[in-house]
Amino acid sequence: MVKKEGATKSFILRIDGETMNAIEAWAADEFRSTNGQILWILNEALKKSGRLKKKKRKEEEE
Repeated sequence: MVKKEGATKSFILRIDGETMNAIEAWAADEFRSTNGQILWILNEALKKSGRLKKKKRKEEEE
């Protein structure tokens, strides 16, 4: 089976209650799911550190 480049992987994450509450509140403020907010936070951190290349505009529109 060929892996798709954009395939999603499941991962169990343990996180303390205070942090989770803050993420849930932040997600609600930005009209995202909690999962979506965590993905957004991780992607932003990876881009900022230079470990994840920013997508080109053309790729984002597809």
